[in-house]
Amino acid sequence: MASLSIAPFRARAPSLYVITASLPNRKKFATMVGEQTISEAIGSDHKEIDRYADELKSAKTLEDQVKWRNAFVWRLARHAISEEITMYPAMIDKMGDEGKQLTATDRAQHATVKKDLFKLQSMSPDSADFFPLFEVLLQDLHEHIRHESEEDMPQLEKLLSKAESISLAKEWEKTKVMTPTRSHPSAPDKPPWETLAGLLAAPIDKLEDLIRNFPSNGDMKI
Repeated sequence: MASLSIAPFRARAPSLYVITASLPNRKKFATMVGEQTISEAIGSDHKEIDRYADELKSAKTLEDQVKWRNAFVWRLARHAISEEITMYPAMIDKMGDEGKQLTATDRAQHATVKKDLFKLQSMSPDSADFFPLFEVLLQDLHEHIRHESEEDMPQLEKLLSKAESISLAKEWEKTKVMTPTRSHPSAPDKPPWETLAGLLAAPIDKLEDLIRNFPSNGDMKI
């Protein structure tokens, strides 16, 4: 499928998600996700989020810290909103009241992380407040990841066939293309309003990404 694109600058925004006039086709998404189940796909993304955090903490120059801060925000913002649009509705559909209770906890945890991410995304890493706040965010994020991996995922996977789980993983990955790349904690966090808010915010975020510095595409797993 043809798409109009702007060629990325070196060390600028990740090229796959910056400016595309049409969504990548299903074959491209299948290549990206493969035959991963939803828990495998999200678990893999959790590992990448942690890797970006480690890269940020170990960066030696302010320039590199800014690049990895931008990359961390880019990955975590898309990850969280895509879960809320795809996985959480699936949990409610399959698990009923229990799914509603679990996703209420998830959304509350996301809200806490989003508020701190919102502060960090515009804060210089050389600020005395930056890394202490970053550590608070990581602590809250890892508590949320534990909740998902120990409670949400095992229960959801029991109620999904292998084919359904793989299909949900592909839908989650596809949704990441349409979501904002920055934290918007005041935006709605439930479909359909979250989907609409995301569609409105995402183009602005992605245009602004064009002038932000990022690690090279070779350093970032899309």
